[in-house]
Amino acid sequence: MNELPSFSHPAEAQILARISPDVRARARAIRLMIFDVDGILTDGSLWYGEHGEAAKPFNALDGHGLRLLREQGIRVAWVSGRKSAITARRAAELGIAPVLQGIHDKITTVEDLAREAGLSLDAVGYMGDDIIDLPVLQRAGLAVSVPNAPFYVSQAAHWITNLSGGRGAVRECCDLILAAQGRLGACFTASLSTLGGAIQ
Repeated sequence: MNELPSFSHPAEAQILARISPDVRARARAIRLMIFDVDGILTDGSLWYGEHGEAAKPFNALDGHGLRLLREQGIRVAWVSGRKSAITARRAAELGIAPVLQGIHDKITTVEDLAREAGLSLDAVGYMGDDIIDLPVLQRAGLAVSVPNAPFYVSQAAHWITNLSGGRGAVRECCDLILAAQGRLGACFTASLSTLGGAIQ
């Protein structure tokens, strides 16, 4: 008789109940999670004023999910095809590093990040939503996309979030990884001071 999996918090079972065994296994192996920015951490909107880019809509729940990943020992990096001072500022607020911008050859960059961390690509996850992300999605140990991505991009992903980019999709991804690794329960029981304070 197969033993039932044990979970450190009921939320882990709820999250994983809808996830295939293959995706669970892939998420369990992740030690470095890399995110595209526009269309993933934002909804893809580009707001311009008379002096250039004026704003970029990030999601506070996504930000806290990224902090939880880092607090639980999973490395986080951002790799973006665009350059934006606003992206750099948001990353600094969350303590995310490295943040690599203006990157068009993303697969080489991701391979370099994996090598520097002493990891194979099986232990590296990537979340993206456009053609520039395809080479990484096709190689990453866990490839994640969003429902509003073009179909020819999302079909390369192992898993597609329920929520759209910039609207909680990154938090879904973070929760999946933490749940698959049995680490989400620790996020419920740890003190706010350990987790870094209020949601950002």
